[in-house]
Amino acid sequence: MWADISREFADSPSQGRVVRFLLENGFGINEEGRIVCNGIEIPATHIGRAIETDRRVVDATARRILEKPELREVFIRMRAAPDLTRVAEALGLSVITLYPKDAQQKGIVGAAVEVLVEHNLSIRQIFVTDPYLAEAPRLVMIVDEPRIPASVYEEMRALPQVKQLVI
Repeated sequence: MWADISREFADSPSQGRVVRFLLENGFGINEEGRIVCNGIEIPATHIGRAIETDRRVVDATARRILEKPELREVFIRMRAAPDLTRVAEALGLSVITLYPKDAQQKGIVGAAVEVLVEHNLSIRQIFVTDPYLAEAPRLVMIVDEPRIPASVYEEMRALPQVKQLVI
């Protein structure tokens, strides 16, 4: 999908930046062409300020997205999900961030989850950043324990898909 979007916006790098920002943040577009986050409108001026572009570029991008049926369907239905990584400690949870050697490789999530299951750890939240959108794709696992045994980290680091593990 990202390749199609890149081609569609190849003629306008500033609009391409807007689309990437919307996707990275889970922002959608409503039927009126306004940027929304789970149905709540976000002013184009705020989006423009965040990515250092004019609000008119944001508005033009939203209109252009609505004109393309395949993009329209994606952005009309887009929803943002909460990311607990910044509040995990306050909630008594632990965060494990895994950076893969090759984000395109299959089985990364399964291998990491298998390690957690073997140690009887419950996953509260898990998400993967899109390898086409993120400069450094990663797998983030938030676990229902304030402390994780060192053996879990050792086993995850030993996985052949793992380039780096951040705890």
